[in-house]
Amino acid sequence: MSRGVKGAAIGIDLGTTYSVAAVWFQGKNRVEIIPNEQGNKITPSCVAFDDTELFVGEGAKNQITRNPSNTVFDVKRLIGSRFGDSRVQKDMESWPFKIIEGPAEKPTVVVEFKGEKRELAPEALSSMVLMKIKESAEEFIGTKVSDAVITVPAYFNDKQREATKEASTKAGFNVIRLINEPTAAAIAYGLDNMADKKWYKIDKNKNVLVFDLGGGTFDVSLLTVGKKGVVVKAVGGDTHLGGEDFDKTLVDYCIDKFKKQHGEVDIRGNPRALGRLKVACEKAKRDLSSTTITRIEIDCLYGGIDFSIKISRAKFEELNLTYFEKCIQLVEKCLIDGKMKKEMVDDVVVVGGSTRIPKVQRMVEEFFDGKKLCKSMNGDEAVASGAAILASRLSGNNGKIQDIVLIDVTPLSLGIEVKNMEGENGFMKVIIPRNTSIPTSKVEMFVSNENSTRAKIAVYQGESDRVKGNTLLSEFNLSGLTLGPNGTSKIKVVFDVDVNGILCVSAEEISTGQRKTITIAKT
Repeated sequence: MSRGVKGAAIGIDLGTTYSVAAVWFQGKNRVEIIPNEQGNKITPSCVAFDDTELFVGEGAKNQITRNPSNTVFDVKRLIGSRFGDSRVQKDMESWPFKIIEGPAEKPTVVVEFKGEKRELAPEALSSMVLMKIKESAEEFIGTKVSDAVITVPAYFNDKQREATKEASTKAGFNVIRLINEPTAAAIAYGLDNMADKKWYKIDKNKNVLVFDLGGGTFDVSLLTVGKKGVVVKAVGGDTHLGGEDFDKTLVDYCIDKFKKQHGEVDIRGNPRALGRLKVACEKAKRDLSSTTITRIEIDCLYGGIDFSIKISRAKFEELNLTYFEKCIQLVEKCLIDGKMKKEMVDDVVVVGGSTRIPKVQRMVEEFFDGKKLCKSMNGDEAVASGAAILASRLSGNNGKIQDIVLIDVTPLSLGIEVKNMEGENGFMKVIIPRNTSIPTSKVEMFVSNENSTRAKIAVYQGESDRVKGNTLLSEFNLSGLTLGPNGTSKIKVVFDVDVNGILCVSAEEISTGQRKTITIAKT
C-alpha cells in the first residue's frame, strides 16, 4: 500500500555496528524511521553465510556465536582502506573471520558460502546491508526507492567516501548526496527546534556542537544553525574510535582473566570462543549504562571450561578512560579549528549509541562547565532523520523545507608532494586546508624539475608536513612537457572538491595547454 511518497528519496545512516534508514512524509510533515522485517528501527550492519543461505541484519548477527568465521561485521572499518594499514592489521587480530590482501591492496574477506570459498570486497558486503535496507524501505513506503542520501563519518577520507558511494550504487541506489554524520544530526536538530518545521521561523542563529560517538567512529562538528540553514565551521574525529573499541578492551580484559584462572590458556585462536565472548561483552557494556555492576557468564567458553566474572561500571570506565579522554581532546581541537570558545556554544547535541555511557556524558558536561546536553532527539535515529530531510529537499518532494542551505567543509587537508628549499622530496604542499567550505576550487602554480619532460602529481590527504605521515590518494604523470629556456615548465594544478567531498585534480602545462585530470576514486 502506498503511503503517499511518490518517488521517495530516503536517508541512510550506514553505521559500523547498526544502520538506520528514514523517510520524510510530506503529508504528515515529519520524518519516520523505516523498520526492518522484524519491525525494529535499527539493523545490525552484519552479513553471514552458510551452506544454504545468505543472512543480512539480525539474522546474521544471531549466527555470530555458532558460525563466527562466516559472520562478517565492522565492514565500515575496512571500506576504502588498504590491507597494510596498521589499524586494519590490528583489527584483524580480534575478528573471527579471515581477511586477505586482494587486488590493489584492498582488504578482502574470505567466507564459505554454499560449500564454496568466496572472496568479497568491503564494498560488496556493505552493498548487501544496503540492499536489505532498500527492501525494507520499499515495503514500508509502498513504492520503489532509488534515490538516497548516505551519511559518512566527518573524518572519512576521499577513498572511504568513494568506496561508500560505490557500495551504495551496487545496492541499486542513486546517491544524491554523501553527507557527514554530525551535519545530518544538525539538520535534524535544526528542524526539531523550528516552528511549524520551517527554516525561516528560526529566531536567531545558534552555535551547535554535535558530539557523535557510535559503534565504530567518533565525529565532532561545530556548526551554526540558523535562518540560512546549516553552516559547518569545523570538524574533527577518529574513524577508529567507538563502541567496538570499548567492547574490545572488555574482551581483552576477560581473556587475561581467563588465562590467569586456567593456566595461561589463550582463547584468541578460537573464533567461536571469541565470538561468544564478544557478544557477552557487548551486552555487559550496554547493561553498565543503566546499572553499576553486571556479570559476564558463558558456559563452556573454551575446552569445556565455564567463565564467570563481575564487571563494575567503574572498572569499565577505567579500561576505556584513554578513549574517552581522546574524545574530549578532539572536541577541544575542533573548537580551536573553528575559532570558537566553548562559552560561545549554545547547544551540545549528543548522538550515537555510545553516548549513552554515563562517563562519556559526564566528561562532555564537565568540559562545557556543566552545560546540560541536548538529548531531545533519539541518539540512534538523529543522523538518519537529518539525511532523510536533506533527501526530501534534494529530490524536490518537500516544499516546506526547500529553503535549507547546507555548507559543509573538508575534514582533512589536501595537497601534493613537493621538494623543500634544500631540494629534498617528500614534503606536502597544502592546496586545500582542512575545514575549507565545500564545494571549492583552488589553483596553485608550480615549476617542473629542471630538464625533465615529465611531472609527477602525487595527491595526499592529511596534516603532516611530510607525505609519509599522510594518506596517498592517487598519483599521475603529465608527460611530454615543453621546456623553456631555463629547462623548466610552468604547471597549473587545480583541486576541485564537490558537494559530496570527492576530489578532482587536474594539471595543465601553461605553454601548451596540455592537460590531465583524475578523480580520486577507487584504490
